[in-house]
Amino acid sequence: MSSDFEGYEQDFAVLTAEITNKIARVPRLPPDEKKQMVANVEKQLEEAKELLEQMDLEVREIPPQSRGMYSNRMRSYKQEMGKLETDFKRSRIAYSDEVRNELLGDDGNSSENQRAHLLDNTERLERSSRRLEAGYQIAVETEQIGQEMLENLSHDREKIQRARERLRETDANLGKSSRVLTGMLRSSALAIPKISLNQLGKIDFY
Repeated sequence: MSSDFEGYEQDFAVLTAEITNKIARVPRLPPDEKKQMVANVEKQLEEAKELLEQMDLEVREIPPQSRGMYSNRMRSYKQEMGKLETDFKRSRIAYSDEVRNELLGDDGNSSENQRAHLLDNTERLERSSRRLEAGYQIAVETEQIGQEMLENLSHDREKIQRARERLRETDANLGKSSRVLTGMLRSSALAIPKISLNQLGKIDFY
């Protein structure tokens, strides 16, 4: 169950990093490319929401004693999703303002606006980098958990093999004991003297 969640988690990290990068590129694209990019980002945001829904369903299936860690991660991802949607709305507003400025013949590329765009883009790229690092860390943790599980299974297998060997030794010892007792019984039977019927008649029982 947790492996499915972590698979969705990695897909979400990659997808949100792509969305962040595309949102940062929107203001610098020509009008035709901007329109296509906006549509692309909208589609990927829907995919990210679907991944969150799948992850939420997986968390509900996890036993309560192990659910806390995954619930905390889900809250973080939902906050991240809200931030992406806010950034996208800001980017669309900027895109709409640029289209309006072009239609009105207004030059909106002032140095102040450029500086603001650069700062926004820098912040988005930093968030994208952090998401990629988080995705990598999740992959490393998943690998470590898998390695620990394999080691535990190996230890359990060794215990089972030792238990089987002890059972075989016990069976062998029981077999030896049984043969010894059988031999002793046969020896005892042979040691008892045989009495004929004539000899039995001569015995005075009184």
